[in-house]
Amino acid sequence: MQDNDSDLVSNQRKRRKRIGRIRNGIIFTITGWILLSMILIICLFAKVISMEKKIDALTVSSEAANSGNTVVNGNDKSDIPVTTEMVMETEQTAESEETWEKVTPPASGIEEADNLAKEGDVHKVYLTFDDGPSENTSAILDILAAYNVKATFFVSGREDEESAAIYQRIVAEGHTLGMHSYSNKYSVIYQSNEAFEEDYHKLQDYLEEVTGVKSQLYRFPGGSNNSISNVPMENFIHFLNKEGTTYFDWNVSAGDAASSTYTAQEIVENVKGDVVKYKTSVVLLHDGADKGTTVEAIGPLIEALQAMGAQILPIDEDTQVIQSVKAATVE
Repeated sequence: MQDNDSDLVSNQRKRRKRIGRIRNGIIFTITGWILLSMILIICLFAKVISMEKKIDALTVSSEAANSGNTVVNGNDKSDIPVTTEMVMETEQTAESEETWEKVTPPASGIEEADNLAKEGDVHKVYLTFDDGPSENTSAILDILAAYNVKATFFVSGREDEESAAIYQRIVAEGHTLGMHSYSNKYSVIYQSNEAFEEDYHKLQDYLEEVTGVKSQLYRFPGGSNNSISNVPMENFIHFLNKEGTTYFDWNVSAGDAASSTYTAQEIVENVKGDVVKYKTSVVLLHDGADKGTTVEAIGPLIEALQAMGAQILPIDEDTQVIQSVKAATVE
């Protein structure tokens, strides 16, 4: 009788263990499927976002090609990243027009008709880079040094040691240091007059502290005629005029704002195709962390420009100013 009871207890224990193993197996399987599904959903979502950005960039490029130029009214729309920070609060209303004290701008943009090249004219080309510094900025500086070419860098604010060293290198190697806003966040810098001015002074002061150079050159994120700002762009232009700061747009776009839209060779062709039109060409390029293709294009681009007899120069006080909204139109 005791043997039967012992066998019964043993069988019950074995049965409970089998049930426990089956239950654990089911739990692990379900958990694994849930985790796998979540990972697949996240990957799919990221892929959709990436595809949307590429489609937007291709759409902009297609529309520009149909109009015969990659630059629309001097403002490369693909330079505006498609992020949630672009979405401004609709409840906010644009600030009312202000009455300003008249200010004479330090420089104003030339008319496009006066800049059209004629046979025999020398093409002056200014390579300008937005969105740095990053590791790609260092790579571009290496290439420029190898070709003994100077350029202009419109930088944003980064306070790590590597970025500080890049700011210093830009200045030490004879390139021009310009400002592209501290945060490079549209919803921040274009929120109000005060926000723009605070961002401007924060970057200018920081660059001067790091490099000893008080930059008086600026490039508006999105260009001087962008339609993203909560505040009329004239307000910011008046402020820069008052500060004695010259802002530069561009009349030639490399098309590299979208990280993978163009190959290196296509970037070269984009620039060459427009440089031939102008006596002065301010070329929009980017040196952000995702611009590896731009790095690949710099060497071939320099060689192509030199082969056509162009002068490649850094922006200085003698540079003809390229502006979509002319500084002189805002008192």
